[in-house]
Parts: sequence; structure tokens; C-alpha cells
Amino acid sequence: MNILIFGPNGSGKGTQGDLIMAKYGASHIESGVVFRKHIGEGTDLGMQAKGYMDKGELVPDEITIPMILAILKEQGEKGWLLDGFPRNMEQARKLKEALEAANMDLDYVVEIILDRDVARNRIMGRRLCATNNNHPNNIFIDAIKPEGDICRVCGGALSARADDQNAEAINKRHDIYYNAEDGTLAAAYYFKDIVKAGTSKTVYIELDGSGTIDSIKETLLGQLK
Repeated sequence: MNILIFGPNGSGKGTQGDLIMAKYGASHIESGVVFRKHIGEGTDLGMQAKGYMDKGELVPDEITIPMILAILKEQGEKGWLLDGFPRNMEQARKLKEALEAANMDLDYVVEIILDRDVARNRIMGRRLCATNNNHPNNIFIDAIKPEGDICRVCGGALSARADDQNAEAINKRHDIYYNAEDGTLAAAYYFKDIVKAGTSKTVYIELDGSGTIDSIKETLLGQLK
């Protein structure tokens, strides 16, 4: 089972990705991990990417997509859930072409829909567990509100990311995601339009991100075959 997942920061995308991984055995591939893996292993692509990153420049898609594709191929039959890429329409187009050229199916595209203001508030209330960053803890959501600075799932120490408390930084991230013209939502809609046109076997799933973690999980798992 191969899945692309879209959702704004604060939508619980990482948590749902972990749940999918646990149930189906698919690997949760996050874009940042791809760069670190290639650079850490000293691959040719990783060294090329590092050259751009060391200069503070964006890594071109011509390097990024082959790096991602190499890791996706490694997953074999257990499948993957790709999180954090593509971030714009052009990357979506190039990724689709790369998957087709590699004869890799894209079974599902999942979009978690959440109002921008709600997403911002969730981010600012988010607390990260030292054991697993995807353990749900949020001081502004009663259902997952921790007691003090202890993770409600495992008892690990909690902390807040500095950029999670920076409204300006959050808005910049959301400006990219909620841009339906050429940003991340445009990438999601690119796949949605392909599915609507009936030219793909991919299934597009829309989830209401305003619900509880369990309700979103139940809806999602009910639509995955």
C-alpha cells in the first residue's frame, strides 16, 4: 500500500501516519528524513544535496525526487506513506512522472482538511514527547491535554518547539500549505483532479481534521482497503 498524505501543520498528519504504519506495516517516509539518510550514508545524491544546503539554497527537484524515489523503492511490498512532499504543483507533477517511470503504484492520496485558524492554535498548544514526537499532547485540546510536562501516552518529558510559539513562523508555513494556486494544496488538488478525471486507479480520501484523533483514524481506516 503506497500513500501520499497532505495536511497543514497542526492537523495531526504525523499521528495519523504513525497509525497507518502500525496497522499496515507501511514505512512512514518524511521528507526531512530522506535528506538526512542520503547525506548520512554519503550517497552521490546526498552529497549533491548537501552542497546546496550548505549554501543555504533549496535542493533542486532533479536531486530531491531521485532521493525520495530511491528510498520508496527500498520499501518493497510493505509499501510507504510519503509525508512532506510534494510541496507544490510542479513537484507533484514530477513525482507522478517519476513513480510511473518506476512502475510504482500510488494507491491513495489522503488530505486532512482543517481551518487555518484552528491549525494555528493547535500548533501553539502542541507539546512534543522526547520519546516519540507523534505522541498526541496539546494543552489546548481537552481530549489530549497532558498533565503538566509529562507525556500522556508514555510519561516522557514534554517540550515546545520554539517555532511553534512563533505566530509569524507559523503563518509562513501555512502560507505555503494553504496556497491552492501553486503551493502544497495545489499539489494535493493536482492528484485530486487526476482521480476525478478517471485516468488513475488512485483513491483520493478527504478527512475532516477538526475531529478527534480516534474519529479521524476510524474514518481513514474505514476507507483504506
